[in-house]
Amino acid sequence: SRAIKTNQDLLPETPWIHIFYNDFWGTLLTHSGSHKSYRPLCTLSFRINHAVGGMDPWGYHLVNVLLHAAVTGLFTNFSRILFGDGYWTLIAGLLFASHPIHTEAVAGIVGRADIGACLFFLLSLMCYVKHCSTRGSSPSTWGWILGAGLCAGCSMLWKEQGVTVLAISAVYDVFVFHRLKMHQIISALYKRTNLTLFFSIGLLTSWGTALLGVRLYWMGNKPPSFSNSDNPAADSDSFLTRTLTFFYLPTKNLWLLLCPDTLSFDWSMDAVPLLKAVSDWRNLHTVAFYAGLLLLAYFSLKGSSNERECNGRTVMNGKQNANGHSCHSEMEYKTLEVKSSFASKEENGIKKHEIKKLQLPSTENIVILSLSLLIVPFVPATNLFFYVGFVIAERVLYVPSMGFCLLVTVGVRALYVKAQKRFLKNLVFCSTAALIIFYGLKTVVRNGDWQNEEMLYRSGIKVNPAKAWGNLGNVLKSQSKISEAESAYRNALYYRSNMADMLYNLGLLLQENSRFSEALHYYKLAIGSRPTLASAYLNTGIILMNQGKTEEARRTFVKCSEIPDENLKDPHAHKSSVTSCLYNLGKLFHEQGQYEDALMVYKEAIQKMPRQFAPQSLYNMMGEAYMRMSRLPEAEHWYVESLRSKSDHIPAHLTYGKLLALTGRKSEAEKYFMKAIQLDPTKGNCYMHYGMFHLD
Repeated sequence: SRAIKTNQDLLPETPWIHIFYNDFWGTLLTHSGSHKSYRPLCTLSFRINHAVGGMDPWGYHLVNVLLHAAVTGLFTNFSRILFGDGYWTLIAGLLFASHPIHTEAVAGIVGRADIGACLFFLLSLMCYVKHCSTRGSSPSTWGWILGAGLCAGCSMLWKEQGVTVLAISAVYDVFVFHRLKMHQIISALYKRTNLTLFFSIGLLTSWGTALLGVRLYWMGNKPPSFSNSDNPAADSDSFLTRTLTFFYLPTKNLWLLLCPDTLSFDWSMDAVPLLKAVSDWRNLHTVAFYAGLLLLAYFSLKGSSNERECNGRTVMNGKQNANGHSCHSEMEYKTLEVKSSFASKEENGIKKHEIKKLQLPSTENIVILSLSLLIVPFVPATNLFFYVGFVIAERVLYVPSMGFCLLVTVGVRALYVKAQKRFLKNLVFCSTAALIIFYGLKTVVRNGDWQNEEMLYRSGIKVNPAKAWGNLGNVLKSQSKISEAESAYRNALYYRSNMADMLYNLGLLLQENSRFSEALHYYKLAIGSRPTLASAYLNTGIILMNQGKTEEARRTFVKCSEIPDENLKDPHAHKSSVTSCLYNLGKLFHEQGQYEDALMVYKEAIQKMPRQFAPQSLYNMMGEAYMRMSRLPEAEHWYVESLRSKSDHIPAHLTYGKLLALTGRKSEAEKYFMKAIQLDPTKGNCYMHYGMFHLD
């Protein structure tokens, strides 16, 4: 809703340049309540969608699916650089295309930020690959690195994690293109032949630092602030709880990539219970995860400094042999020594003479790159450098899933090569095919959950019951299923009793069904849970005013009008509620005959009124106040303003008609009374005013 439906940056009357000053939700980036999610290119794509098809969701979904298809094609093309033309490239592409973790990013419109970032992430990486292959032999090489830098910047403008592609490019250059091992990096610093390598790495580092510096400056040099429910671990007072939980969360994310059986639209609040003690059994998962990760990284980075033999020729430090292709690990290419090309064909799906034309990286090199692609883009979501506004977000795994798919593919290839018997080779191949099929089936099933809001929220009850029941209540209420909606709200409050939004929504439901005393009770609870919830003050004041408790209502409206919008998630909605409070306070003064006070309050409301607020009723009441004070020119001005802001506003037609009749413009007045009747022929009030006009 906030990213598209109520985002003023999508409207044609809003200058497009505002997109570059506001966050993803349309709030000024430097505002204290801003999420600091600076994604102008994604917002711009939404604006184009809005210009072409308005609020029809079909066009938005089409763009998301096309972007995912483009990303899948680019990823498969990148995999070819690592695996060559053959089955393994196809497997990597199919794993990425079918993975269920992508459903939120593709089926959920706001997930476009992750898909767009990934698209330019891959474009940047492919440009850098071209730079590496042409470095030292073609002047166009610097054009490729310029393209890599520009695409990295665009990726960051789609979503923040896009800037990490620069680090992945450096890893590719060092460990894949130059095939250096960890112990070789220091010695490589002293070799003149590697000057171009370190110059390229220096350019990547400088550009990355510049992008991050500008990004930090543009958002006001302040990190965002989030509520306790968004990220409970970040709000915990215990250092041990924060540490254990933050170390465990990457483990949970990896499990979602491995076995995406349980998925949810929202993992905030208590969806992942905090780890409060060392004795928590989930710490075993954490230890196993980091131990496995470190071992995998260690054996991939290790490597002997001695000379080793490849295809019967001696090579040193991974340099190319005389046949024109690089040395590969013993496990991977030991079968190349056999007479036929069968083993070579098994491994990469190509003939023996073709492999000589390629310079495919070794298994160890691919593992290093895969781990980097899995870990580095995920680092911004780890709470390591700053706290984030979520516990787990499936869409955030869209880019890291590329590393996961490469890791699975290279692991399967290693098993396939290692297997000696045809039965075992077939077993590995069939198991991989089954995994792809199961992933695809799960994606289809998960897409069913994203068909509509009700199905989506029902699917999340098991993971996050408080949030899911609360959102489901809103959907049921919109379907006029009042009793079911009330039950859903109460279920949400059963799991988390201090949710101000749910307390307010339940109060609103009760108010709309004339259960005013119960509604007041829940509004007060909502205010107690969140003292800055202006809409709760507004509705409390309206109920009190209708009950004749004018002094209590006045105090409530005044208190609401004094609440600042600092550190609020949605300052636009807050300002709308404050404006409505001032409008109702003015009406209260108006009904008591205090027209000067009413005018002062109305003028304050106009000053505080946000751009999206519908002002026709406020302008009409301004005209009414001036009318009662016999200041007819001012009254006419505000009646005209009311009709200008909403040409079918019936009260303004009636009040303006009365003013025209009073000033002797009877034929003109009659037109406004007749227009009011035409706008709503069932409204008795219009006939009454028209009858009084004739009586006069």
